[in-house]
Amino acid sequence: MKYLVFLCVLLVAASAEGAEKAARQAFDDEIERKAVQAVVWGIPVVNYDLMRQEMLTKTPGRVGQVIYWGRPLDWRNQTLTPNPDALYFMTFFTTKDGPVVLDLPAAEGSSSFNGNIVTAWQLPLEDAGLLGYDKGKGGKFVVLPPGYKDKLPEGFIPLQSEVYGGYMLFRSNLKSHGDADVQASIAYGKTLKVYPLSAAASPPETVFTDVKDILFDSTIRWDDSFFDNLNRVIQEEPWIARDRVMIDQLKSLGIEQGKPFAPDAHVKSLLTEGIKEAQKLLEAKYDAGLPPFFTDRSRWTLPAYPDLITAAQANFDAPDAYPVDHRGVAYSYAYIGIKRLGAGQFYSISIRDKDGNDFDGGKTYRLNVPPNVPVEQYWSVTAYDRQTHALIRNVPRASRSSQIPDLIKNEDGSIDLYFGPNAPQGRDANWVPTDPKRKFELMFRAYGPTKAFFDKEWVLPDVTFMGR
Repeated sequence: MKYLVFLCVLLVAASAEGAEKAARQAFDDEIERKAVQAVVWGIPVVNYDLMRQEMLTKTPGRVGQVIYWGRPLDWRNQTLTPNPDALYFMTFFTTKDGPVVLDLPAAEGSSSFNGNIVTAWQLPLEDAGLLGYDKGKGGKFVVLPPGYKDKLPEGFIPLQSEVYGGYMLFRSNLKSHGDADVQASIAYGKTLKVYPLSAAASPPETVFTDVKDILFDSTIRWDDSFFDNLNRVIQEEPWIARDRVMIDQLKSLGIEQGKPFAPDAHVKSLLTEGIKEAQKLLEAKYDAGLPPFFTDRSRWTLPAYPDLITAAQANFDAPDAYPVDHRGVAYSYAYIGIKRLGAGQFYSISIRDKDGNDFDGGKTYRLNVPPNVPVEQYWSVTAYDRQTHALIRNVPRASRSSQIPDLIKNEDGSIDLYFGPNAPQGRDANWVPTDPKRKFELMFRAYGPTKAFFDKEWVLPDVTFMGR
């Protein structure tokens, strides 16, 4: 009898232990699952914070100042899919102390720019420049903090933000990559001004810092540090109404406004598992491809999902659409938001050759760019690392563009571009080098695309494999 009692006690204890273990596993599964959701939802703002932290920790630049790259971008700029055929100026701002003025210059002679102003969530506030809101006239754009009601002085352009933080990307256009044109582009870019609206009567001098020689790496960190970036912004910014569902989701991970984020080793391991799962998910969706652009079977695709483009242009205010999943994919391979995609610039991505195979950096490929590309400014093709979506490391150049005067043209005016580890004989000017150990991807940029571009009267053919 005593044996039976003892056995029952053991069974009850084992059952209780099993139930406790199952409960712990359920809670662990919840953290991991919510971590995946947090990554997909939060990647635009983490993308923003990674760039901001690179500026704050690796350069003398500060919020409210301007950092710039004093030569066409090379691999030291490890942002996501940047344009190496313009000079980049970037300013981060915060409106916690009041509105911020972005005083942008008018186009002058051959000098012009393309600019995009976004929130910390990379929601586009406005496009500026020759083909932006100001149509090349320049203007005093004023970013307003949440709830701002005061009337602005005459001549200022209001941009109402839902949050305090944000940044502007100002691309000073290049006539060519020659030294004189680069210096002219720098001088033009330095005519932009950033200052508080409260100082508009006598603006302080804007501080510019050249960061061209600094390794500026803001590629997505697929580890638990992702949540440190996310927490930082959650502590700084107000909740947007449409995102309030994430308040409890993040609390489950230990991220809560007004409280320190200090996960223990066990929770960190769960967050790491979550972000690894999110990485697999986002990479799989990217690998599945975006909608084709030039033809139904084209390997050149739209730069983002159509529903995401529509939602962003409508400030994500549609009552029945909030494409968070597609937004997560987009900000895993790119940054910046464009208010009027196609008016000033349009991009197209190719991750496979004509036969549907991934681009292999150890092989050589050819792209024939037909003559008379329908653009008002310029076109370019850039190669990126397929895994990081940044410029390929340790190569001498990343792109070829219509700004390069020594490109060799065919008799019909078309241009053959080559991508591979070595230049075809006699075609160095038309060659973009790749890393033979890594896959790559391509982006075609059209600056100032015309109606003929969108009517598909001009079609960019697929890239063809030439051999090893």
